[in-house]
Amino acid sequence: MLRYLTLALCFVWASAALTADNKEQDRLENCGVVMQEILDIPDNIPQELLEKAECVIVIPSMTKVAIGIGGSYGRGAMVCRTGKAFDGPWGAPAMYSLDGGSFDLQLGGESTDVVFLVMNKRGVDALLNSKVKLGGNASAAAGPKGRSVEASTDASLRAEILSYSRARGLFAGVSLEWTSLRPDDDASEQVYGRKMKARSIVTGNGISVPESGRHLVDVLEKSAPHNESTKTNR
Repeated sequence: MLRYLTLALCFVWASAALTADNKEQDRLENCGVVMQEILDIPDNIPQELLEKAECVIVIPSMTKVAIGIGGSYGRGAMVCRTGKAFDGPWGAPAMYSLDGGSFDLQLGGESTDVVFLVMNKRGVDALLNSKVKLGGNASAAAGPKGRSVEASTDASLRAEILSYSRARGLFAGVSLEWTSLRPDDDASEQVYGRKMKARSIVTGNGISVPESGRHLVDVLEKSAPHNESTKTNR
């Protein structure tokens, strides 16, 4: 009897682990779908900014719910360019979480896809070191959109992190100051099958892109490939 009980518990544990693994794999695959859909929108993220970005964070279906005091939560992935200066081809994704809140008088709920462009090494370092509060540990601004950034303000172009959102078919730059981003190492473990820190994934050599992250990386490589002109204009 004890033997059968042990076997049953092992089966339950294995099933739970597989379910968690599949959930994170699905989440990572969805990041690629969301990024492709956003880049297919007319007047989306300016090509020049996407090519200069050192990392991209995709948070599918960020949930914002508020009854007097608002809050937001989402989980997704960050992909960075390889190389010490983050100027090479796009590398393996690390899983990330977003959370934040506001104290505006509001009532309702909304699900929004969010994309962050990390524009310089200081922004990357902040995200790899610990939990980052946008507007606190790292400067942030609503990202300009359209084919050109000529009409963008100097403030947005000086920000370390630019943010965009898509909700109900609408796409725009969005201010998410005081929202926090942090590495989701538990989710990364489910994706890679072993404990791995975000810094190890992003800066490590020989980290293979998992199959579930291939679409996201391919979309970025196609839309903002590595080239010498991009490197010299950083």
